[in-house]
Amino acid sequence: MAAGAAAKGRGPAPVHLWNPDFCGDLDIRIAKDGLWYYLGTPIGRAPLVKLFSNILKREGDAYFLVTPAEKVGIKVDDAPLFVVDFEVEGSGRGQRLRLITKTEEEVTADAGHAIRVERDAVTGEPSPYVHVRSGLDARIDRKTFYRLIELGSHEPRDGADWFGLWSAGCFFPIIPSAELT
Repeated sequence: MAAGAAAKGRGPAPVHLWNPDFCGDLDIRIAKDGLWYYLGTPIGRAPLVKLFSNILKREGDAYFLVTPAEKVGIKVDDAPLFVVDFEVEGSGRGQRLRLITKTEEEVTADAGHAIRVERDAVTGEPSPYVHVRSGLDARIDRKTFYRLIELGSHEPRDGADWFGLWSAGCFFPIIPSAELT
């Protein structure tokens, strides 16, 4: 459970314990920018989006909203969660990066919550993500990614130098150092 959620006594529901019958699909879609839509209209109530994000479950490549009695399918364009900020404690190899999602979930990047970057095969544009919980990833927004990059360093990995980020004693490679020149 995320530190902030634990401190408030709340957090994601134990959806891993729930396996109700599938009830069909809802016309809910999470866009690439983290915006939730119902019937093509943005859901403007942040508490409702936060509630839905707490009952998200992934099974294979499919996403569901789950309660003890119901399971409904939803569409996810990219990642179901969206990082909009972070806080850093310490510096260098000893730093800890705490990422904060749009739905106020917090996660410290570590061995169980890895940061990864996928690059578009055509443009090379980076798409950064962090694993949050139970197969659910969060896309890291552009401004937050650029701020994170300011904390990066070059490290040898697998016979090459990599530029990446340290958090909680783990190094997360972003791009080969040779590609930065």
